[in-house]
Amino acid sequence: MPRTLYQKLVESHTVARLDAEHILLYADLHIMNEYTSPQAFSGLEERGLPVRRPSHQMSVVDHVIPTRPVPVSERTIVIQAAANQASNFTKNCRRHGIKLYDVNDPMQGIEHVVAPESGLIRPGMVVLCGDSHTTTYGAFGALGFGIGTSEIEHVLATQTLAYRVARTLRIDISDTLPAGTTSKDLVLYIISKISAQGARGYAVEYTGEAIRALSAEARMTLCNMTVEAGARAVLIAPDETTFDYIRAHPGNLSPEALETALVQWRELRSDDGAQYDLEMAFSAADVAPFVTWGTSPDQAIAVDGVIPSAAEGSDHTVSAATSRALDYIGLAAGAPIAGTPIDRVFIGSCTNGRIEDLRAAASMVRDGMRVASNVRAMVVPGSGAVRDMAEREGLSDVFIRAGFEWRQPGCSMCLAMNDDVLRAGERCASTTNRNFEGRQGRDSRTHLMSPAMAAAAAIAGHIVDIRHWESSRA
Repeated sequence: MPRTLYQKLVESHTVARLDAEHILLYADLHIMNEYTSPQAFSGLEERGLPVRRPSHQMSVVDHVIPTRPVPVSERTIVIQAAANQASNFTKNCRRHGIKLYDVNDPMQGIEHVVAPESGLIRPGMVVLCGDSHTTTYGAFGALGFGIGTSEIEHVLATQTLAYRVARTLRIDISDTLPAGTTSKDLVLYIISKISAQGARGYAVEYTGEAIRALSAEARMTLCNMTVEAGARAVLIAPDETTFDYIRAHPGNLSPEALETALVQWRELRSDDGAQYDLEMAFSAADVAPFVTWGTSPDQAIAVDGVIPSAAEGSDHTVSAATSRALDYIGLAAGAPIAGTPIDRVFIGSCTNGRIEDLRAAASMVRDGMRVASNVRAMVVPGSGAVRDMAEREGLSDVFIRAGFEWRQPGCSMCLAMNDDVLRAGERCASTTNRNFEGRQGRDSRTHLMSPAMAAAAAIAGHIVDIRHWESSRA
């Protein structure tokens, strides 16, 4: 019987079937961070268990680390509770022989940026992590998803996971993205169409002309954020774009081993005639630069659109959510989203902190442009490697001359677990993945958008349509 890519990955990693819905799934790689993983070590210690396969683990300190622009060797966590958390995590990783990108490691960064660029992610793998945005690795044809702390303990002890098999959803994207739009706009568009629950319970596979045209980094953005529609996993079949990225980031693969692996990786695709539980289709030609107006990623509109009213929702629950979001975000129904003044700009995160994202942001900043006087703008690279590359290319100079803060790597203002926090009432143009109430700071207001959109907003002092950026700056 023809099988989907998801079914092939699950079957190839099934250790045992537990019941009609659950299997014991083997994990090729388990990634940990100092926020969701430390408690699992305590459980192991209480039970007298070792880490079964230390070489199949990778750890990063990224959530609580400050990003102040000091030399890497001088980076310290000043919030005591966070410092204790990171210190205990570091001790456990070292005791168990687990690879760790610590606070002062030059290659430290966000786990979902560091792992691919380190050559740890390859097609056909199962990758687990105590972070929901582990779906990022679907960009390489790898099955990645987030797990809870109790599950982390089980994976450390056994390298397996009791797993409920998901239903399958194919989303086909035809045509090509218009000028001025990116995969960030595409994913915001899709989430706005299917809702924050539209992929709940499904393993999503993206197909179509628009997907094949995306770079490997753009695919990571797409897979990263599709979890905001409730997806349990996200996949894109590997192709030459994937293989070129892996050739550039081979990790410990020798050229000979890589070429041998390519033979198998080229077979990693859904079979002709494979049946999905649900199928959807969209045209990339319909995508515009998108911006969130509310407090959920599905509350998003094209930048040339107007903010909806609660009365527009035919569903009472939707109307109530719209009303609450408008009240929190401080915007009026019927007003254009373009022109909305902002106080802060954040460019970074596991969604948009890669070199391609920084290049896009820098391309919006022309000679002589300056960050608006009422705006504080930060650029936080996703890793030490990204930061180094941006400095070699001169991107950091572009940002610094224009008045952006050029920071050290980390999760930073994505989730307000560190020094980088919005004040109450501040409105931020952000390249992150979530705009929940208080996500970037208590009573803060977040508008999700692409790196180019965020950079332009920093210069203009308000949300702008970058399709008219040149003419508006003339």
